[in-house]
Amino acid sequence: MSVDKSMKRFGMMYGSSPMMERLYEQIERVSATDATVLLVGESGTGKELVANAIHRQSMRKDQPFVAVNCGAIPAHLIEAALFGHEKGSFTGAMRQHVGYFEHASGGTLFLDEITEMPVDMQVKLLRVLESGRFSRVGGDNEVAVDVRLIAATNRDLETAVKQGNLREDLMYRLAVFPVRIPPLRERGTDIELLAQQFLAELNEKDKTQKVFSRNSLDVIRSYSWPGNVRELKNVVHRAFILGTDTLDIDECISELAVKKPTVQDGYLNFFVGTPLADAQREIILATLKHYSGNKRLTAEALGISLKTLYNRLKEY
Repeated sequence: MSVDKSMKRFGMMYGSSPMMERLYEQIERVSATDATVLLVGESGTGKELVANAIHRQSMRKDQPFVAVNCGAIPAHLIEAALFGHEKGSFTGAMRQHVGYFEHASGGTLFLDEITEMPVDMQVKLLRVLESGRFSRVGGDNEVAVDVRLIAATNRDLETAVKQGNLREDLMYRLAVFPVRIPPLRERGTDIELLAQQFLAELNEKDKTQKVFSRNSLDVIRSYSWPGNVRELKNVVHRAFILGTDTLDIDECISELAVKKPTVQDGYLNFFVGTPLADAQREIILATLKHYSGNKRLTAEALGISLKTLYNRLKEY
């Protein structure tokens, strides 16, 4: 099955809508510089793809691109993870460890979910951005690195600053060149074209020739896609697995909506017979929404580790 040739490909991203054309232009402009970039966009919009595109178009393209999810690293380990540690600096430090900054030296370091980084670490990050130097945990000697930093968040910047999740001085330092990544619902005809692209990839992989039903295309155009490109890709994959020659994507979306619990006055109301896995999913997502996307507070409220929370969110 062929894909509409009118859809432009830029790096690993697809889309020809005016918003995506503007995004491509911003990427091209900032890639020619060494400016720090702050990507802002909802979950599932492709922030890491944008960061990777900036790196691959820059003068650093032949050097490392290192991606780090700040929220997936426990607070007490993040300093050692970023800056490394010396042998014997703490219990279990059996040898010297090189951190992400050194691994990315000469290239690009992408810090995703920057608002999940502990505030005390944000102070140290700001110093590194200003000086280009840091000390490994337990070490006295400073290490100099040449790293281009790209950070990202799915939270509103002003709200993150007001809630104490992002230092204002770090925000200004990171946002030398801020880039907003548009949600899928704002991308017009890109939505259907992306769905066709994902289906074409699955057809090519499995040597099939499946197509969307007419009703599925109507649903694709009208659905709001709160999970953005990631949700669209997963729904197409699910419909591909369940379908024969013609895919009914609307049924996959309806299945998610029918059993979705209602939220009222801080309580979740589940349907009797809701699978435990689905109930757990809704509890986690509702709690995350209650805490305005703050994953640390969500994990604490649920009594699980931050790493466990990220693993669950990645599955969802």
